[in-house]
Amino acid sequence: MKILMVCLGNICRSPLAEGIMKTKLPEDCIVDSAGTISMHEGEHPDKRAIKTATNHNIDISKQRSRPITKADFENFDKIYCMDIDVLADVVSKTKNEEQRQKVSLFLEVLEDHKNAEVPDPYWGDMKDFEKVFQLLDKGCSKIAEKLCLKS
Repeated sequence: MKILMVCLGNICRSPLAEGIMKTKLPEDCIVDSAGTISMHEGEHPDKRAIKTATNHNIDISKQRSRPITKADFENFDKIYCMDIDVLADVVSKTKNEEQRQKVSLFLEVLEDHKNAEVPDPYWGDMKDFEKVFQLLDKGCSKIAEKLCLKS
């Protein structure tokens, strides 16, 4: 299974989601993250995201931001988007229905969060990053459960 997590700049939400998801899946599963913009390309995740992950014994410090590519739609089985704008942008890059079926809103895996978005903590503080971490952790657990893999 190959999973891609996508947010806007790939420095806050999707790196956290990538790090969390990797702790819930077997090592033979591939998890990566990307952004819909290239503004932060090559940068490490936001220091607050790194600190939040570290507080939960997850190391995301070596990740580097990258934009989503055409190849991602071929290479990944599932593409999870953090908010509706990101979802619309990612869907607009698909070339066919098969690729479109791979793309979904991250929180739709939680039955009580249909059409809900993972809030962007970028303009917030450490408490906002922790809230996002908890939400992502809940969603990643559900994804792992649905894939019938370890959780």
